[in-house]
Amino acid sequence: MEDFDLELDEMELVAAAAGYYYYNSITRQPPRSLSPKGSGFMTEVLNGHDDGCREMFRMDKHVFHKLCDTLRQRGMLRDTAGVMIEEQLAIFLNIVGHNERNRVIQERFQHSGETISRHFNNVLKAIKSLSREFLQPPPLHIPPEILRSNRFYPYFKDCIGVIDGMHIPAHVPAKDQSRFRNRKGVLSQNVLAACTFDLQFIFIYPGWEGSAADSRVLRAVLDDPDQNFPHIPEGKYYLVDTGYSNMEGFIAPFQGVRCHLHEYRGANQLPRNAKELFNHRHSSLRNAIQKSFDVLKARFPILKLAPQYAFHIQRDIVIAACVLHNHIRREERDDWLFTSVEGRTVEELPDLDDQPDMHLASSIQEQLASSLRESIAATMWNDFINNWDEW
Repeated sequence: MEDFDLELDEMELVAAAAGYYYYNSITRQPPRSLSPKGSGFMTEVLNGHDDGCREMFRMDKHVFHKLCDTLRQRGMLRDTAGVMIEEQLAIFLNIVGHNERNRVIQERFQHSGETISRHFNNVLKAIKSLSREFLQPPPLHIPPEILRSNRFYPYFKDCIGVIDGMHIPAHVPAKDQSRFRNRKGVLSQNVLAACTFDLQFIFIYPGWEGSAADSRVLRAVLDDPDQNFPHIPEGKYYLVDTGYSNMEGFIAPFQGVRCHLHEYRGANQLPRNAKELFNHRHSSLRNAIQKSFDVLKARFPILKLAPQYAFHIQRDIVIAACVLHNHIRREERDDWLFTSVEGRTVEELPDLDDQPDMHLASSIQEQLASSLRESIAATMWNDFINNWDEW
């Protein structure tokens, strides 16, 4: 009888363990039909409708495969026994394209948290290493966006791009928060960006504290050769907003004159003098960088919130996002997000810098830039008054 009782006790333990395992299996895992797992998820996305790939991976299928081929051929990533390069990249894109947490990605791809983190960091490093190739100096020929427009050509024929600051929410330790709190009271990193009128990024300099003025960041870049800011050919220049000094190589709007597009609406639509006409067209061209920022943040929502990563990872995510932005622009001209901003004006983000840094430019630089700006404005106004074509 004692042997029989012992056998019953063992059976009860086995039954209890089996019941506990079954309970956990049905409460922790959603049905497979609702959320495909691992390779099943990848197969469904890559073999499914194009919209599914755009939604999950933030790019078209052929753009995704082209990037995988580049990473594989150059040895930047390697297939592992359990995770192919395609899945490694998909993990990264799901995180930055949806701001998903590690636990959600674990469920979606059926890998451990350590595996997810490892592949995320490997892909981040690989894409960042492509920055020198994808963030290129602008071409020296006249941009087609200027050449094709009577409003901009020949006045801005020597303009090669636009520069502005972009504030990205930041997660930083308590001891650093006062430096990263911008003028709106939000913790952010100030990112210096330059882009072409084709909406491709030329240069990215992330990581500055949110309290730093845009002009201070630009001065730091120009003073430090290690930052590799693209050389500005003689006679060429970038457009900048009122937060920067008007100096050689950087043309700002006229101070004290309306300079934002929304100020030229309604009853006050028409410009009243040469400076207003210059500022309006300057702002219309400068809107290219607002469009670039808009597309970048719409594609990668992780840039709209402060991710819970070490700050150097947050900084590298910005660089990687800009590399991916340029890759998509080059491979798919009809990408849905780029198409969404074509032919329309994107509202300019409020400028956190009220006044330019007057210590940025020398008096000679200011005189040369002012002379150029005055000449452009005068010629533009004369043509506008005499021809009245379009403004």
